[in-house]
Amino acid sequence: MFAASLAAQQPPTHNGRETGVADDMLLYRALVGDSMDVLHAAIWVDDIDAQLAFYCDGLGLEQTREFDLDGVTNTYVAGESDAEIQFKHDDTERNPEPAVIDHLAVEVADMSETIETLVERYDSEVVDDPRTVEEKGIQIAFVTDPEGYVVELIENIEA
Repeated sequence: MFAASLAAQQPPTHNGRETGVADDMLLYRALVGDSMDVLHAAIWVDDIDAQLAFYCDGLGLEQTREFDLDGVTNTYVAGESDAEIQFKHDDTERNPEPAVIDHLAVEVADMSETIETLVERYDSEVVDDPRTVEEKGIQIAFVTDPEGYVVELIENIEA
């Protein structure tokens, strides 16, 4: 009932943009006490094809959806969880500033094989070589994606 009344009102806005039904449902869940969750992180990219090749072919994520809104194409990728990475792109060159984002994190099955693939096929640069974090039971490394964003690779090494 509350969600229906939200949908019947004038379109709500957030930071000057119109929000949709999904945003209304998040507000509804927050008000009635359901737990909240991380849904996605959005980054601007100039070359969507290179990004999709890197994240889908190189890292094994899948493109989950794509839509256009206000002249901007929004393309999403995800792994096994519900959280997604959203790539925003249009016909202008925005020259995104990856320095303002510390890193994105992706779980991988085989650290060495993944790094070798990313470096050879996608000209990825290794920012930090693989190292083991014993107390967490993981191995981590940092590489760049085609737009220059840093991607943390995480391999679970606990048996």
